[in-house]
Amino acid sequence: MKKAELVEAIAAQTGLTKADADRAVKAFADVVTGALKKGDKVAVPGFGTFSVAKRAAREGRNPQTGAKVTIKASQSAKFKQASALKEALN
Repeated sequence: MKKAELVEAIAAQTGLTKADADRAVKAFADVVTGALKKGDKVAVPGFGTFSVAKRAAREGRNPQTGAKVTIKASQSAKFKQASALKEALN
């Protein structure tokens, strides 16, 4: 499902206009992004929890040359599904 399809589905289910649904989707993404940037977790009951995963710096290898390469530390978003979501899918 693409963003436009998500906006359309939310608009149909809630009775919002597509413009309002689009603003709601953007606001949700902005709020989650902002919270994760601060290091907070975002829990949506029945859906799941968004959190930040920290990866330490490590040494890798260039697959073409075999030369050692240093991969710097980074952070990425992590999502853990709620048991209600897991049960709904299975």
